[in-house]
Amino acid sequence: MSNTPLYTEPSFWSKLKSYAKAAGRDVVELALKLYYCLQDPDTPKWAKTIIIGALAYFIMPVDAIMDFIPGGYVDDWGALAGALATVVTHIKDSHVQQAKTKTTEWFGAEER
Repeated sequence: MSNTPLYTEPSFWSKLKSYAKAAGRDVVELALKLYYCLQDPDTPKWAKTIIIGALAYFIMPVDAIMDFIPGGYVDDWGALAGALATVVTHIKDSHVQQAKTKTTEWFGAEER
């Protein structure tokens, strides 16, 4: 077993920057909400552990549904959404706003 961590901040940003368009706005925004919650010193350790697990799954090159096939990010969305549901009480408005700002920067304004 490797001692290489499954989640690192550089690998997270690399995956997002490289695959944001393929993953889609919803997956990216979910991942960013969790990321910003993870960075918050007020987030409890147990919640950070859940978030790291979900983000590690997101950045893994091999997962349940390969990302390069159509619908390949459905499993990533599920892992991220499950983590978000678990830690939702620790997601602050500031995390949501930071995620929306970054998502808009990459995808443009959301059409209504």
